[in-house]
Amino acid sequence: MASTEYWLISAPGDKTCQQTWEKMNNLTALQNQLSVNHKFNLPDLKVGTLDQLVGLSDDLAKLDTYVETVTRKMAGYLGEVLEDQRDKLPENLLANQMDLATYITKFQWEMAKFPIKQSLKGIVDSINNQVTQIENDLKNKSSNYNNLKSNLANMERKQTGSLLTRNLGDLVKKEDFVQNSEYLVTLLVVVPKAFYQDWQAKYEHLAEMVVPRSSRLIFEDHDNGLFTVSLFTKVVDEYKLHARENKFVVREFTYNEEELTAGKNELSKLINDKKKHF
Repeated sequence: MASTEYWLISAPGDKTCQQTWEKMNNLTALQNQLSVNHKFNLPDLKVGTLDQLVGLSDDLAKLDTYVETVTRKMAGYLGEVLEDQRDKLPENLLANQMDLATYITKFQWEMAKFPIKQSLKGIVDSINNQVTQIENDLKNKSSNYNNLKSNLANMERKQTGSLLTRNLGDLVKKEDFVQNSEYLVTLLVVVPKAFYQDWQAKYEHLAEMVVPRSSRLIFEDHDNGLFTVSLFTKVVDEYKLHARENKFVVREFTYNEEELTAGKNELSKLINDKKKHF
């Protein structure tokens, strides 16, 4: 879609502002169809002396650059937050609850924010202070969003990926484990697919006091399978050692429904918190 370019034009005055407007509009819009014109309504400001205006010229140039920089940062932040809905950025870029084209073509001076009884220097300082506050708020929001996004990405990464590193909570069920036993425990072991037969032949003999025929494949990815095995608690350390020697990786995992639910709730909370930035 073609973008629209807006110019702010200060025209030499005739007897009245209306005469100037009609003359310019007739030449540019009506006769030659060069543009579509809109009045940009400015109140009568306290101009002050020529020296004061000259003194403000540098400040205004710096302020103009600063405001544009902060505005572009805001647009960039909003585009980042919209992510895969970035095509909706134009409809979300609003000024005073209006789309930007309407705001510019129907501009109204905000008397409450910028009283015209102030000097021009006072108005410039007021604009600068408000934009500085906006920039500080934007920095905080952007930092919070990036931290939230990073934490969410880390949690989502743990929900997928290799069985050697991923979160196992969403892969297991309560019935996969020995429950409420003082002496027995169930381990989760990651076995490379190439070693499945080796595992079946060896898992009962990696330590004494292993429950026979207790191993079961509960999940597999492209490279590995996740097996359960039940044994007496007192031989767990020995079992882990011998498992590692045979390229079987025992994952540190204790089945706890409350902790698993809390983890899922935390993930949901992060997702919802991220949506609040829209």
